[in-house]
Amino acid sequence: MTRPSAGAGQPGTAARVRPLSGWLTFAGILILTLGIFHIVGGLAAWTRDDYYLVTSDGLLVFDYTAWGWILFLLGLLQVAVGAGVYTGRDWARLTGIALAVLTAVAHVAFLAAFPLWSVIVIGLAVLVIYALSVPPEGATGL
Repeated sequence: MTRPSAGAGQPGTAARVRPLSGWLTFAGILILTLGIFHIVGGLAAWTRDDYYLVTSDGLLVFDYTAWGWILFLLGLLQVAVGAGVYTGRDWARLTGIALAVLTAVAHVAFLAAFPLWSVIVIGLAVLVIYALSVPPEGATGL
């Protein structure tokens, strides 16, 4: 399937065909979803110190407030990038891959707090990286 770009059908403009990619649609929706999860997780870490039941030395590198900020900001970026991927923005594909790598690394450090959830998120980040790498250049989501 292909979709004509802006300006198609107008006199004097050539229609540039952009291929549709189900992988980009999948990646865009998945990044948006992960972003929303990270925003909620960040807000939970800010507002309830007992939400993540781990000893004070159980989290790698940062305390709960810092993790709250990290998750919240990462979530905001992911929501913006997910929307960009879904609408076919070229900058969003590389940014989405970089954010997926950051997500995976952050959840490796967060394994002590939520081991099963962290493993799931790492797997989803790998899927996002694949889904953003596979489609041809110039492709767009549905």
